[in-house]
Amino acid sequence: MRTELLAGLTTFLTMAYIIFVNPSILETTGMDRGAVFVATCIAAALGSAIMAFLPRWPIGMAPGMGLNAFFAFTVVGAMGFTWQQALGAVFISGMIFLILTVTGVRSWLIDGIPKSMRSAVAAGIGLFLAIIALQTSKIVVDNPATLVSLGDLTAPEPLLAMAGFLIIAALDALKIRGAILLGILIITVISMLLGVSSFGGIMSMPPSIAPTFLQLDIMGALHSGLVFVILVLVLVEVFDATGTLIGVAKRANLIPEGKPNRLGRALLADSTAIVAGSLLGTSSTTAYVESASGVQAGGRTGLTALTIAVLFLAALFFAPLAGSVPAHATAPALLYVACLMMRELVEIEWSDITETAPAALTALMMPLTYSIANGLAFGFISYAVLKTLTGRFRDVHPATWIVAVLFVIRFVMVGGE
Repeated sequence: MRTELLAGLTTFLTMAYIIFVNPSILETTGMDRGAVFVATCIAAALGSAIMAFLPRWPIGMAPGMGLNAFFAFTVVGAMGFTWQQALGAVFISGMIFLILTVTGVRSWLIDGIPKSMRSAVAAGIGLFLAIIALQTSKIVVDNPATLVSLGDLTAPEPLLAMAGFLIIAALDALKIRGAILLGILIITVISMLLGVSSFGGIMSMPPSIAPTFLQLDIMGALHSGLVFVILVLVLVEVFDATGTLIGVAKRANLIPEGKPNRLGRALLADSTAIVAGSLLGTSSTTAYVESASGVQAGGRTGLTALTIAVLFLAALFFAPLAGSVPAHATAPALLYVACLMMRELVEIEWSDITETAPAALTALMMPLTYSIANGLAFGFISYAVLKTLTGRFRDVHPATWIVAVLFVIRFVMVGGE
């Protein structure tokens, strides 16, 4: 029991940065920061508790990085939908993911998506997070001649952000638990001492969740433009959840070769948490790859996940501290997570241009068009077309064809918005 409790604490420390980062990102949509903070903590606690009792796996859950940025900066910021409609899209995507899991279609879909494309999606989301981090910390600024250019590196925000990134990377390299969380807190304290940001306190009763609770607009989410947003959410949720769960479970030896396992239950827990999170008022909830740190510490059962859930509930009382964290303190965390996600590029089959080109397009178009959706569209369409032009159309799984055709329809119907 002691080992499981310590494993839960270890995982919580490695993923607790989300309680600072998620409100900071979703606040840009007009959502109430305090309510998002509460929704983040409760969604993480609920998701982890479901994981503890349904599959009984030592995996923590919380609103996912990448999809929160897609929610805020693409769906609401660039496409102009309301955050209520975006929450409606998250709810619908969660219901679809639930149906895909229960019916077994999810397995067919995963088997049909090329490995190179799955890796490119992860790397592309990493690049998307990186450009957001560099912009919010003012390291990269807009330029009318070149679109982007280097910001004023003598200003306090870029300097603190760069320092934060180096601190996080150094702490992680030294195998110090909670490196990302510590980096955020260190830069927050330095920022306050320098007078760049203000101190709002440490503990208090949790703020009200009312501004976001049950505020989703499901009917508004059925708008033609949001139908394809839902497609993107489902695809990324399927890739992210399945890849993370399988990776962590294999490390914990929870998926023995040729024997029954509880992966189906784990995916059911994941999709249920997405639906619950949308009702609370946060972007898609998913399994966290940081759970591997708890597995490394000896976590093997649901008690580890239950410990994570209890700690997220305890975090509800630190709302003033979360509100005191400035954007240039959370930006280094985004940038570091981006670097970790970029490691997926090594999984691409670089010797085959029909695999390489679509994968590269997927990864590049996400940050350059400020949209995960556009990256997926360019990747899937180019993959199907290239394989066909080179006489290898039989290599394209029906699932890939379906996704490619849907994105072509999207461009014909709504253009490149």
